[in-house]
Amino acid sequence: MKLFNTLTRKKETFTPLRAGEVRIYTCGPTVYDFAHIGNLRAYIFADVLVRVLRHNSWRVRHIMNITDVGHLTGDRDMGVDKVERAANRKQKTAWEIASFYTDSFLEDLRDLNIRLPDKLVRATDHIGPAIELIKILEEKGFTYQTSDGVYFDTAKVPDYGKLAKLDIGGLAEGARVEKNPEKKNPTDFALWKFSTPSSSPPSHGGESKRQMEWKSPWGVGFPGWHIECSAMSRHYLGQPFDIHTGGVDHIPIHHTNEIAQSESAYGVPLAKWWLHNEFVLGGDDLRIGKSEGNSLTLSDLKKKGFRPEAYRYFALQGHYRSKLNFSLPALESAQNSLNNIYAAAAAAKRPEIGCPEYEKRFFERLNDDLNTPEALAVMWEMLRSDKKPESKLASLIYMDDVLGLSIESTWRELSKPLPKEIEGLKQKRDSARSEKNWKLADELRDQITNRGFRVMDTEHGTLIKKDQQ
Repeated sequence: MKLFNTLTRKKETFTPLRAGEVRIYTCGPTVYDFAHIGNLRAYIFADVLVRVLRHNSWRVRHIMNITDVGHLTGDRDMGVDKVERAANRKQKTAWEIASFYTDSFLEDLRDLNIRLPDKLVRATDHIGPAIELIKILEEKGFTYQTSDGVYFDTAKVPDYGKLAKLDIGGLAEGARVEKNPEKKNPTDFALWKFSTPSSSPPSHGGESKRQMEWKSPWGVGFPGWHIECSAMSRHYLGQPFDIHTGGVDHIPIHHTNEIAQSESAYGVPLAKWWLHNEFVLGGDDLRIGKSEGNSLTLSDLKKKGFRPEAYRYFALQGHYRSKLNFSLPALESAQNSLNNIYAAAAAAKRPEIGCPEYEKRFFERLNDDLNTPEALAVMWEMLRSDKKPESKLASLIYMDDVLGLSIESTWRELSKPLPKEIEGLKQKRDSARSEKNWKLADELRDQITNRGFRVMDTEHGTLIKKDQQ
């Protein structure tokens, strides 16, 4: 198996640090709002990675964090805590906000057939390990204190920025780095932020404006965004571990700072392989995101009539290291392709002996840096071959262990006889479509869907199944 390592900028043969075991850390969401479809691509990518590793018979320990405190509105320690700001805006507690959006995120994962990590860890449950890590850095002389917090001195790390290949001199002069007169270097970052004193008396809610704060050797406050991941990854996976994943936006700041503080504290690498997925673009080469004002959610797509698996299939059509251009017509095309896969499965009565030559080539493509577009091409080549439908079904189910497109469960649903009423509506709709009476066909589709069934038009005819969404 070969994987592209961002740290070396090379595709490398993957070998676990411990025989037979792979330890992975995935940067999870900051739970102050709904995840958008650009966010979700990162978790589809990580899910495929874990599935392929397990297919290769490695034991995988997968950890994902939930950032429920410490991520400010500016990545370089500017602004206010995103969770606290959402709480103030919605007039709820920060804990309620974090819990609500965590539940929403987990629902998205379930809808997309993303297998949950072995452990989902919250930053607020690991304040102690974060404080202990800051203590080690302080003892080794990597920290200094300002009026608003404890900072990491990046000038004391000779290879700071090696992951992103940062031009530190250029950053020092660039407009993208905020000015803070108390920071020794523009790239220094907060390990611990002090709570802001409140103007209200203690009888009206305590001594600070923050809802999430803890005592520390340096004063009451909260951990910085970067220290959380370093503390939790080491706590659950040790150091070094095998693979760290995340979006490309994490490379220049978050992952760069994780490496700096973890390696300074313990003197060994944080992770051997760093894997990053590219952005989803929403037109005009603009990435989909909250700050860009075009943050479509999975719920938005479901309301427009798309299956969550259609977005998963859409994401798999692009290599994880390539930008992905999203549009509703492109998603509709992906859903149509997915429906045709289901139709090919429905043509079989039962799975029999599969198509080993296609299965071998399919997984060879996946073992080449998770090349899902080429793996899908092999799958389609098989579907268009003269192999028996039952053999194709067996291979589809086998391939779907990685693809995660609900092929076997959909085939089982399609194999069930329809209620007489639904079968009658289907036949009427088929007749309307053959007569090109599209208005009547649409009305009949609505009648079927209103009764809790999903209509899937394919190049092999119409499929109808009980809607589980």
